[in-house]
Amino acid sequence: MPRILLLHTGGTLGMAGGRPSALRPAAFFKTLKSRCPELFQLADIELELFSNLDSSEMQPELWSRLAAHLHQRLPDFDGAVVTHGTDTLAYTASALSFMLPGLPKPVVMTGSQRPLGEIRSDARLNLIDAVLSALQGPPEVSICFDSHLYRGNRTRKVKVSEYDAFESANFPLLGTLGVDATFAPGLRQKGPFRLREKLEPRVFLLKVFPGLDPALPLALLPHLRGLVLEAYGAGNYPSDSSLGRSLLPLFREARKRDVPVVVVSQAYRNGVDLTLYESGAAALQEGALSGGDMTPSAALVKLMQGLAYHRDRESLARFIETPIVGEMTERPPAVVEPPAKKSRRAR
Repeated sequence: MPRILLLHTGGTLGMAGGRPSALRPAAFFKTLKSRCPELFQLADIELELFSNLDSSEMQPELWSRLAAHLHQRLPDFDGAVVTHGTDTLAYTASALSFMLPGLPKPVVMTGSQRPLGEIRSDARLNLIDAVLSALQGPPEVSICFDSHLYRGNRTRKVKVSEYDAFESANFPLLGTLGVDATFAPGLRQKGPFRLREKLEPRVFLLKVFPGLDPALPLALLPHLRGLVLEAYGAGNYPSDSSLGRSLLPLFREARKRDVPVVVVSQAYRNGVDLTLYESGAAALQEGALSGGDMTPSAALVKLMQGLAYHRDRESLARFIETPIVGEMTERPPAVVEPPAKKSRRAR
C-alpha cells in the first residue's frame, strides 16, 4: 500500500467550534479518523503535527523549518499532504516550491473554508482529493481545493465565503478531480532534490494607489533589503513630477542603496512589460526588475530567497527574471524580422 505523509500546520480545517463563536484548535487527528475514515483506504497515512497555528501567524522561519522537515521525510513516502489555513496558503506553497528544487514526489497543500467537524464542511473532500493528488499528481508543490489542483506558486486566494476560494489566472490547472481524476504531467524537475531553506525576510510589498505619498516608502528604504512593487497594469505608476507624487525618486534611491525593486502587476491576468510605457522604461533605467506574470506572493518569497543566495546584482537579476519552478511564463526572445526583399519590378 502506498505511503503518504500528512503534515498538519493548523488552520480552519483542523479547528473546532463554529460561527459565530471563535474557532479554536482541536484534537485534529482524532477528528480526522472519525470524520474521514475513507482517507485511510487510499494509502497508509502517517500523521504528524508540525504546528497548530492560525495561518495568519505563518512566518518565513516556519517555512524554513517546514521545508527542512519535508526534505528529510519525503524520501520515505510516495508523497506528502500539508494541511494549512487558507489565508497564507499561497505564500507557503510559493515558498516551498523555491525551497525544495528537484522535488521528486508530489507535495500537495490543502485546507478548508469550514472545520472538518462541521456537517457542511468542505474539508473532507479536500483531504481525499489531496491524498489522491499526492499519489497520482505531478511531482511539484501544488494546492488542492474544491476538486481542482493548482500549481502552488501560481495561485491566489480570491474568495472568503465560497468553497472555490482559489484561482490560477495565468496558468492552467494541474488536475481536475470530478467523477474521474485527471492530472497534467507538471514540472520537469531539473537536478537533484535539494534544500534551499535560507530566506531574507527584510522585504516589503508595496501596492501603488492614487494618492500614495512617495515619502512613505522612501522612509522605509533604509530598513529594507528588497522591495516588490505592485504597479498598475503592465507596470505603470505615477511618474509625473509636476503632480507631486512621482515614484521615480523611489527607484533612484533604491538603486543608490542597492535595494532591488521587483515590479509585478495588480491585474490578476497577464503580467508586467516594463518596455511598453514611459514609466516602466524609466524604472528599467533605474535598475528595476520585471516580475513578469508572477503573483505578488510568489515574487515576494522569490525575492526573499534570491537575496539570501545571490550577493551581486547581476546574479540576483538573472534569478528573479528567469523561471525557476514554473512560477512565471518564460518570455520568448525578440524576433527580428529580416528586411523585405525588393521585387524585380522595383529593381
